Amino acid sequence: MVSAVPTHVWIITVIGLLAIVAFDLIVIARRKHTVTIKDATRWVLFYVGLAGLFAAVLFLFSPGGASGSEFVAGYITEYSLSVDNLFVFVIIMARFAVPSLAQDKVLYIGIVVSMLLRAIFILAGAAAIAAASWVFYIFGAFLVYTAVRLALEGENDETDFQENAVLRGMRRVLPLQHDYDGAKLISKVDGKRMLTPLVIVIAAIGMANVIFALDSIPAIFGLTQDAYVVLTANAFALMGLRQLYFLIGGLLERVIYLNVGLSVILAFIGVKLIIEALHGSHIDDIGAIHLPHIGILTSLGFIAGTLLVTTVASLIKSGYDRRRVSTDESV
Repeated sequence: MVSAVPTHVWIITVIGLLAIVAFDLIVIARRKHTVTIKDATRWVLFYVGLAGLFAAVLFLFSPGGASGSEFVAGYITEYSLSVDNLFVFVIIMARFAVPSLAQDKVLYIGIVVSMLLRAIFILAGAAAIAAASWVFYIFGAFLVYTAVRLALEGENDETDFQENAVLRGMRRVLPLQHDYDGAKLISKVDGKRMLTPLVIVIAAIGMANVIFALDSIPAIFGLTQDAYVVLTANAFALMGLRQLYFLIGGLLERVIYLNVGLSVILAFIGVKLIIEALHGSHIDDIGAIHLPHIGILTSLGFIAGTLLVTTVASLIKSGYDRRRVSTDESV
């Protein structure tokens, strides 16, 4: 269903989100050094804190705190799915040899563009669900398919990013210079204004984010059909993604079971959607099997538990592999 949140609340929320985005831009414009681990940690905590504060407001003012629970489950799901994006971001930055000082700006613009595109997808998805309940079947089947594909892909590697036709077309059409000019998007070459390669990198980041949204948006609609909650959970998850890139970019290779954990979460939400669609069609049993109602607290517990097990198992396995390599080298 489309959100029943009053129009003035929507307006205040959008203004608040735009103010945060503008504040972020001011910080980037004033920064004259590359982002340090200390900077990234401080900003990740800031954005997670903002999301926590927003969740507290929803718990306080929504009936029974339902919207608060849905937001927390949606935010954790979107944030965890976004971590998989970070590996692709790392590959893009390395592939295009983006200067360290320019990476913050590139990520900022790419993520803001993807936020706008995701908002369109979310509103379209909410309208589709409101118009026809059978959309749940499509979302559910797509998530199960994505989960299987993700599980079969195994670990992330550099083949996860390839220049597509859009990027190749931009290279042919746009007046691009070959070299970077610091963090500038436009530079002068022989008196002519030329675009720097950062424009292509921003497009790559934005498109990668939108492609990942094809998985994450149906996933969050499996947890809540409130467009307000879906939109704000996506916004808060994306706003903290840039800082998370600088904080854990070098640690991503250690979370070796990330794809397995995400595939389990997507499969769970996909099955949940299909069960809800069957309930909507007044089908409560399939043969002798009763179809349970999976509440938001159950979903939240499953998602958090899966991420915890995935992270712990990954760290144990990567630690064991490093010790084995060091032992072999010492022999």
